[in-house]
Amino acid sequence: MSFVKLSASALALAAVSATAVAAQDRTQIRIVGSSTVFPFATAVAEEFGNTTDFATPIIESTGSGGGLKLFCAGVGVEHPDVTNASRRVKMSEVETCLENGVEFTEVLAGYDGLVMANAASGPDLQLTKAQVWQALAAEGPRPTTWDEVDPALPAVEIEVLGPPPTSGTRDSFEELVMEKGCEQAGGEDCEGAGMEIREDGPYVEAGENDNLIVSKLEANDRAVGVFGFSFLDQNRDSLKGVEINGVMPTFDAIASGEYEVSRSMFFYIKHDHVGVIPGVKEYAREFVAAQGPDGYLVDLGMIPVSEDGQEANLEAIETLPGLTPETY
Repeated sequence: MSFVKLSASALALAAVSATAVAAQDRTQIRIVGSSTVFPFATAVAEEFGNTTDFATPIIESTGSGGGLKLFCAGVGVEHPDVTNASRRVKMSEVETCLENGVEFTEVLAGYDGLVMANAASGPDLQLTKAQVWQALAAEGPRPTTWDEVDPALPAVEIEVLGPPPTSGTRDSFEELVMEKGCEQAGGEDCEGAGMEIREDGPYVEAGENDNLIVSKLEANDRAVGVFGFSFLDQNRDSLKGVEINGVMPTFDAIASGEYEVSRSMFFYIKHDHVGVIPGVKEYAREFVAAQGPDGYLVDLGMIPVSEDGQEANLEAIETLPGLTPETY
């Protein structure tokens, strides 16, 4: 019996050692997740690669949900080290991570406005959340043109290009615009079926790539896109924002809270990869240095994190507190 136990222990130790050796063979940090966070994470990765002895991280734009699925799948060189999200991890995703042996820490990446925008040559749109809900809700009146929602709106076909259900931007749009618009319009079950988006044509799932939505808007000035503020900010020569509830999506309006459609962005660090994949903590520290009021991510349209928030982020990176159902 003792021989069997010893053999099992030896096999387990060998497996752990093999995993560690395999992990050490990968010298680049692998990051997945949100298309909204992608340009910020890419800027940090390039600066990190250019100013340190570590390799430039590899970043994939998979969408928030897709990134968390990959991240939570397990520990080891074949799994990503960090995932980005334009919304907070869901409880179900926390549970999946833990079931697969993935312990992780949450870090606030910054803040972002969620905007609707169209081509600079398109009609000027001033919408309320209630009107957006009326135009796009599966449980709503299902109009075909904007003037059917309100005669004051343009008599053009409703065509909204937005992210799929796997996207954190889609989650945020449903929560911040559709749910609130449902309430304002007097809809029913606004936290459930009332915020579901119709699938009969006016809303077009345009994929996880926000840059692709931008290019489609440039080619079709009747369409409206849904994406993060940074993509509008970087394309103001060809796009213009849609006014929501009387406020245009500008940096100052989002930062002050006057523009109500804003959200927090996050990144998540896998504990077992820290100290094994080179530079994970160092990359995270560079992100925090870049996210403040004087950081270079502000130039890309990020709404900055306060100094207190940065200090809290650095503390989390150093101590790696685990996110669990109890601490969620």
